[in-house]
Amino acid sequence: MRLVQAGLLALLLFCCGAPAFADVAVPALTGRVVDQTGTLSSSEQSELSGKLADFEKRKGSQIGVLIVPTTEPETIAQFSIRVAEAWKLGRSKVDDGAILLVAKNDRKLRIEVGNGLEGALTDATTRRIIDEIIAPRFKTGDFAGGIKAGAERMMKIIDGEPLSPPPEPSEWRADTALFDQLFEYAPFLLFGAFIGGAFLRQMLGRLLGSLVAGGLVMAAVWLIVSSVIAGAICGLAAFFITLIGDSALSTGGSSGRSGSSGGGWSSGSSSSSSSSGGFSGGGGSFSGGGASGSW
Repeated sequence: MRLVQAGLLALLLFCCGAPAFADVAVPALTGRVVDQTGTLSSSEQSELSGKLADFEKRKGSQIGVLIVPTTEPETIAQFSIRVAEAWKLGRSKVDDGAILLVAKNDRKLRIEVGNGLEGALTDATTRRIIDEIIAPRFKTGDFAGGIKAGAERMMKIIDGEPLSPPPEPSEWRADTALFDQLFEYAPFLLFGAFIGGAFLRQMLGRLLGSLVAGGLVMAAVWLIVSSVIAGAICGLAAFFITLIGDSALSTGGSSGRSGSSGGGWSSGSSSSSSSSGGFSGGGGSFSGGGASGSW
């Protein structure tokens, strides 16, 4: 009996819990802008719907905007393709439809692109629209501005207007003043390291003398140019000069004694819907083109 009761309880819990894991239903296509979150005001929806309608009339491409609270348990890409297959934006066999989808509570968005627009609204282009145009506005809470700017950019790109060049990554610029100072003092420092290093090598041994010489040069450069990095570079150079100094001298001396050529230094190793009723998809197809992002 207890086993039967436990089974019935498990079945009841499963039935109660199942709806929580059901997929979000695809909203009906009631207009070019469908807002189930109440994010856009009536005037904002009307203005955006009007622009999208004018664009469709002039260009033929259909762009829809959908704002939902969440797409969970699906990812936004999974939900978006279901929406695209249900709405069928874009002309039949031209497949020039696109959807700007925002999952507000999930802080995610996606631009789903019909097959016929994938040459213009490429994955990289849609990603840039999300990252550079929409997401920054969303981060400041300007959802209406982000959606409007994103939709307008999509229309311009379909019209043939390219995106502005991507911002160049900040280049590392050499600190010329620092290097000027280093070049000014380098001969004295290296000469001092060579002479002083020989003395320290004799007093403390090769390794310890090299370490002390390198440390002293590092400290001197640090005090002169106020740069730890420059001090470390010069200290490392002084360390190796001290470490191999006598070897180099002995090599040069033996070469001279043997009379061979090449004497000197040498290296050892190397909400609800919009008000524009009567709107419907034109039968376009989608296959997952576009990009997703977050803010």
